[in-house]
Amino acid sequence: MNIPSLSYQEARPLLGLRVVDVRTPAEFADDHIPGAINFPLFENDQRAIVGTLYKQESPEAAYEKGLSFVEQRMGGMLGEILGVPVSREEWLPKFRKLVPLVQSLKPEKALTLPLPENAILIHCWRGGMRSCAVIALLRELGHSQVFHLDDGYRGYRTWVRGQLENLNPETPLVMLRGSTGVGKTRLLHRLEKVFPGTTLDLESCASHRSSILGAIGLHPKSQKSFESAIAQRLVEMSAPPWFVEGESRKVGDSVIPKNLFQAMESGAHVLVEASDAFRVKILGEDYASTPESLRELRDRLPFFEHRIGMEWKGKLQEWLDQGEWPKVAQALLDLYYDPLYGRGDVRREWTGRVNAESGKILEELEQIRKEISEALR
Repeated sequence: MNIPSLSYQEARPLLGLRVVDVRTPAEFADDHIPGAINFPLFENDQRAIVGTLYKQESPEAAYEKGLSFVEQRMGGMLGEILGVPVSREEWLPKFRKLVPLVQSLKPEKALTLPLPENAILIHCWRGGMRSCAVIALLRELGHSQVFHLDDGYRGYRTWVRGQLENLNPETPLVMLRGSTGVGKTRLLHRLEKVFPGTTLDLESCASHRSSILGAIGLHPKSQKSFESAIAQRLVEMSAPPWFVEGESRKVGDSVIPKNLFQAMESGAHVLVEASDAFRVKILGEDYASTPESLRELRDRLPFFEHRIGMEWKGKLQEWLDQGEWPKVAQALLDLYYDPLYGRGDVRREWTGRVNAESGKILEELEQIRKEISEALR
């Protein structure tokens, strides 16, 4: 049977293409193609059972157990993919007819482009039996709009790595640096609204604010998901120079790709400054604006109390419980954040300085970007 296949590079620009990921929920959670829908062929525990059988008994035993799991799930899964119910009487005979052929199914290059408007791209980890079985059954049922992703998620990861490795480490960047709480991330968001395609927000890509408190109210991404977000953003952006927030090599637990970090270190560094009152306000909005975030914040305060001195044990928590967030924030700035992060910027050469409270800050930053761009011509 012909299983028409597309590479991710070919599939990415196609408008209206639905992407269905049949990997387990755990695989999907670790990383997935943006916009993909997860209709797993195996649940997490089922895949573990199949893997154990493969290692401890035989590939044949694993294959038979996998088929039994697939048969249990296939009817509901077909309905989810197509958006309409598929009766057991309709799909089961065709499925059993295909079973002896599943291991021999081979994807082939799709010859019909453009694809139909309702096209569905289906993939598993490496474009093997999981996705081929689903596609073959759907096509047997008369749904010719289903296609295979060449090399599956693994092929997508190859594309992601290519985007990151092909980034020139000398790409001109305008690095926004400054003390904690000056609002660098918010500044990136404002710049993006006025000058679309000029910003790379790494903290958004990581879903982490890049500090001990950085995960409060967020759900940090895996390394692979972080890299996916960066790769997708890179192809959306206009020509550099780009605005990027200054970071260490890691954003939370996510490591910034090598070429990008080299470009960041050699970029034009702009110091963003603000009053303490402004910084305390920003920190309050980021970390102390909801009951849930306040609970998470309180759980982390012992770390800071231990770092700044034993005489502070319980003090920051007491202030927070009393509703005195500004005192907590000011203490964190004076005794922890400014001494810690200030050291890293002492020896930097500054291309410019801007004030976060200025009404002209966007124009000032865009002027710096234009000057860098003109100097490169």
